[in-house]
Amino acid sequence: MSATTMLQKESLTFDKPTVQDGSKMWELAKKLGLDLNSSYKYLMMSEYFSETCVVVKEEGELVGFITAFILPEKDDTVFVWQVGVDSSQRGRGLASRMLDELIERNACQEVKYLEATVTPSNDASQKLFRRLARTNETACHVSECFSEDLFPGDNHEPELSFKIGPIFR
Repeated sequence: MSATTMLQKESLTFDKPTVQDGSKMWELAKKLGLDLNSSYKYLMMSEYFSETCVVVKEEGELVGFITAFILPEKDDTVFVWQVGVDSSQRGRGLASRMLDELIERNACQEVKYLEATVTPSNDASQKLFRRLARTNETACHVSECFSEDLFPGDNHEPELSFKIGPIFR
């Protein structure tokens, strides 16, 4: 079964977000217990960075999203800020498929690397990014990005930097 046929059968659509999707992205992030940014962040990402963000809808309802942007200092690198997948879609490879969609975008034509930060306890995201490296037969370098002492308060783990690449389209 081709990917297109499979997507049609699942009734999932992969697209760029519109500003109207911003609040739905915020609501999904809140529902999932992700680090909740202000609602403005999701509106801004949808409006100004739609070329490097992905939304997935099932029968018109948002069931997944990626917020990402190309790093200003490194135009060969796309930074994935957040990945959210509704619990109804878990186990279907939706996060990996969204990353594939992102990498294939025209806006990422010059991108050779994908970066993200992940906490040590976030096994799902670590597996997602390591799988992306394996699938693309490339390296996945992990290093400390932000140490625990940089965060205010007492409840934030360090953030590890995952750098995948080079990626060839």
